[in-house]
Amino acid sequence: MRFVCFLLNFILLIFSVTKTLNVDLFNIWNISIIGLLILHYSGGNIILTTVFVAGVYTLALINADVMKPTINELLNYEKTNITTTAHPELLIAPVVMIFNKLIDRFLPFIDKFDFNAETLNRKIGFWGSKFAIGAYLGVFIGLLARQSPSEIFRLAFIAGVSLELFAYVGGWFGPAIDPLSQGITTFMSKRLRGRKLFIGIDWPILAPRAELWAVANILAPILLIVALILPGNHVLPLGGILMTVLAPALLIITKGRVVRMTIIGTVMIPLFLWAATMIAEFLTSTSKAMGNFPTGLAKGSLFLLSTQIRLRKC
Repeated sequence: MRFVCFLLNFILLIFSVTKTLNVDLFNIWNISIIGLLILHYSGGNIILTTVFVAGVYTLALINADVMKPTINELLNYEKTNITTTAHPELLIAPVVMIFNKLIDRFLPFIDKFDFNAETLNRKIGFWGSKFAIGAYLGVFIGLLARQSPSEIFRLAFIAGVSLELFAYVGGWFGPAIDPLSQGITTFMSKRLRGRKLFIGIDWPILAPRAELWAVANILAPILLIVALILPGNHVLPLGGILMTVLAPALLIITKGRVVRMTIIGTVMIPLFLWAATMIAEFLTSTSKAMGNFPTGLAKGSLFLLSTQIRLRKC
């Protein structure tokens, strides 16, 4: 799948369909999951699956082109910077844009209530830090798993450190990949008649923005509440509780306006929960067939790996 996507990317570059050369080949697994779903529900139609996957990947690359100016603005990149992201999760951005336009039309006054996320984070202090949020999540998961106090403490510490480091590591992506990006750009430009290229990497390049984590922290309890009361939902969010599958798109489309991000995120949460419920049985059976089903889950439980959510069939 990675080779096919890279080949498709190269063809699209040759024909000027996109300016983005995606080197984030690890996250092709997102596209692979989509391919498996299409293959399953189309009755094994490999042609339809191939066309659909190629279309999705093409849209992801074009999406990376379109988002590049906003990424420059959010991260204070120079115009000469060539770093962008073609992560498939950002394909939700057009849907976010629709809600953002509706706010422009009917609720423009809410921007008066917006606030600086960095200031909020400083006022909250440690208890609102990424380390604290990770620790809360670790304690929550540990309690659900009925672990011992020592195991819960260990899990909370690991989760806190991981989340704290996540933003810092994300901030290193752009500068770290710059030499590689320049080399690839020089090499490709010679073969593409000097056209400027963008280099697509993982979405954590956006992690240094405080709004991303502020909204993730706000949406986490909302996600849990909605999951408990939403009709037709059988999903209990665990690993995906910070909604990193949605928060980056919210950040880019609203340009970091926290109130808008929160409203749109809350409205869209049911879509993710319903979608997760719909594909849970397929992903569970696939996981079992591959020998990757987690041990220790109760009989009748479903496991959703793609969004890091575990489910129990009701």
